[in-house]
Amino acid sequence: MAQTILIVDDDPVQRRLLEAAITRSGMSTVTAPGGGPALDLIRGPKGDQIALMLLDLVMPDMDGLEVLAKLRASHPELPVIVLTAKGGIDSAVEAMRAGANDFLVKPASPERIAVSIRNQLKIGALSGEVVRLKKKSDNRLTFEDLVAKSGAMRQVFRLGQRAAQSTIPILIEGESGVGKELIARAIQGSSDRSGRPFVTVNCGAIPENLIESILFGHEKGSFTGATDKHLGKFQEADGGTLFLDEIGELRIDMQVKLLRALQEGEVDPVGSKRPVKVDVRIISATNRDLAELTREGQFREDLYYRLNVFPIVIPPLRGRQEDVPALARHFIERFAAEENKPVAGLSPEAADLLERFDWPGNVRQLENTIFRAVVLCDGSLLDVCDFPQIAAAMGVDARVRRFADAPAHAPVAAQGARHAAAPAATPYALNAVDASNHMRKLEDIESEVIRLAISRYDGHMSEVARRLGIGRSTLYRKLKELGLESGESEHGFADETPQRAAG
Repeated sequence: MAQTILIVDDDPVQRRLLEAAITRSGMSTVTAPGGGPALDLIRGPKGDQIALMLLDLVMPDMDGLEVLAKLRASHPELPVIVLTAKGGIDSAVEAMRAGANDFLVKPASPERIAVSIRNQLKIGALSGEVVRLKKKSDNRLTFEDLVAKSGAMRQVFRLGQRAAQSTIPILIEGESGVGKELIARAIQGSSDRSGRPFVTVNCGAIPENLIESILFGHEKGSFTGATDKHLGKFQEADGGTLFLDEIGELRIDMQVKLLRALQEGEVDPVGSKRPVKVDVRIISATNRDLAELTREGQFREDLYYRLNVFPIVIPPLRGRQEDVPALARHFIERFAAEENKPVAGLSPEAADLLERFDWPGNVRQLENTIFRAVVLCDGSLLDVCDFPQIAAAMGVDARVRRFADAPAHAPVAAQGARHAAAPAATPYALNAVDASNHMRKLEDIESEVIRLAISRYDGHMSEVARRLGIGRSTLYRKLKELGLESGESEHGFADETPQRAAG
């Protein structure tokens, strides 16, 4: 589940070279032979999977500047790197004015291309997060800013958008960590109260002796320690929205006063001689079954019916597994940018592991799990070994990285896998015995060591030779002897002089 880069170039040789350079960096690619097919791909059903466009400036059907002009009209935030043989200052200025994010001159080295792509993805992720945070702080967050692909969440969004068109009381139900507050904020941001106060109250975290004061406020001198007048949460939310989180934890005696405030549209601050009128939209949330609490007498029936006018139920993450890849991709982009890590996505095994896990802690658990994995990961893809707790719960061996991920980093290693006589096991463990429990040949072990080194150091042959303690010429000789080279020349590896780019 690596990030997808769209390569647009009319030269098939250039497309192959760029594709090889990018896949070595742990990112997946899709190609287009011209501007028209590229725009069709972006506007198609899988267009939202494209994270960046690598665009040739000179093409016969539609040049890069025309592509940029049409792209910016529909996808203003998509990063675009222009790559062309026309390296003049005028060309660079023209491309940047048209909306390009970076400009590279052919022939560009694979390392330079990879660095530019990572920088633009990082900037894009941080910019998107800044926009979301600003909208959240301004109370203008909408459903378009939330990440969800499943039909179940799309239905939640539709209900939320309907509810946003009125001031009807809303009760959001769902397990802890599913994102109840985000849905409440999106309802506020989609309503005519957008930009007005959004005040959150966790009813289960308020000290019992302060509940009334915190909710309704108090006058100066109304009780010991009341040295100043205090506006309660209802008055703070006047004109906006009051979000009552974990409403099922509210004390019975306070439920009576809350019911009166909702019915009369006014509150009685502690020590005040007269009530205060408030204009507040109420959105409540709970992870408990309020109907069951009502039957047990722990929640007032009249308050329950007052709050539960427009119920919205958010399904747990295990009930909408198709949201896991999109959420994981979002968190990886965000945390990789924040932590300055070159993590581009998930290996296929890791993606499958996350999709099969139940996520009892829901989205909050997934977010924290991705955060930890990104911080600890030293590669370009998160692997099963970066999720030891999840793997242990699923009964999966997470001790080492898996050779199955090596082709994205080092095509030479993948070719060598066809010739090696290693056991069928995929982990990076080096086995000294074969499947029959007999010692393996030194030639086979040497072959596997070289393959692992090439994969570990992303095909940088100078580093591979240095780490193995041999010369580069010796390394290339052994590649030929062991059948690991498969006809590749020295210039096919990542740390060699880049091939000249035509056009």
